[in-house]
Amino acid sequence: MEAASALSYQSCSWNGPERGGRRTGGGLRIQKGFGVDRRRPSINLQVSQAGTSSYRSESLQMKISCCCNRKEESEKFLTGVDEALILKKKSEDVIPYMNERCLFLVGMMGSGKTTVGKILSEVLGYSFFDSDKLVEKAVGMYSVAQIFKERSEAFFRDNESKALRDLSLMRRLVVATGGGAVIRPTNWRYMKRGITVWLDVPLEALARRIAAVGTESRPLLHNEPGDPYTKALIRLSTLSEERGDAYANADARVCLQHIASKQGHGDVSALTPTAIAIEALIKIESFLSKDKAVERLTYF
Repeated sequence: MEAASALSYQSCSWNGPERGGRRTGGGLRIQKGFGVDRRRPSINLQVSQAGTSSYRSESLQMKISCCCNRKEESEKFLTGVDEALILKKKSEDVIPYMNERCLFLVGMMGSGKTTVGKILSEVLGYSFFDSDKLVEKAVGMYSVAQIFKERSEAFFRDNESKALRDLSLMRRLVVATGGGAVIRPTNWRYMKRGITVWLDVPLEALARRIAAVGTESRPLLHNEPGDPYTKALIRLSTLSEERGDAYANADARVCLQHIASKQGHGDVSALTPTAIAIEALIKIESFLSKDKAVERLTYF
């Protein structure tokens, strides 16, 4: 695959989650003929009072529920606005130091490289590429799983290296790499022409994500026994031991557990992709600052 062919692929722009909806309401429906029986006023009066009391109680509960929902929606909206502003400000701080270098995201399958990558490409004014998609298109197959099944993992890895080589010759790209891209030293030589960022996600969280969407598209998980979560966790644990040191070669590490702790969350699933993108920019800025300092020391 040539560099020119990689350029021909349309880059994907990421749009944030849209908010919207309609209010739904309820009302009390009174059927014809419903009224007070004059022959038994005391009984009907009690029923009427009970019905009124119940209706008022339900109305009060509905009002409280609506108020709580509006408060939660308002807080989420404000959080989204705050994060968007922080993301924009941080990107403005980082862009001058990037020198149009490419950004390569590495990490385990399901770590959010594509989602976060699209956010970063949008805010940095870069184009986005998924290396797996480029390989699929180059070899004329619809998925990585198909390539593994009909050809081999080695065949896929060879084409993955070609794609990363071509992408590394370009500028102003955010690239989401495959989970196993880090196992070949030659791939690191290509990616180190830009800036590499590791999205480090707890294995349990990864297993939950993968189990929720299914393991069919994950060729390395097919042969594991058990339910989807157990199957994913067992295989991810093995892959993490094999690749842990390789991921650590990245220029910047974005630890989702650390972000969750800072924000007071007990689970990384509470984090928004924007919050993760912000942390990525913070880590990139830190790396570039150190890199700049080393350059000055070398110069003098």
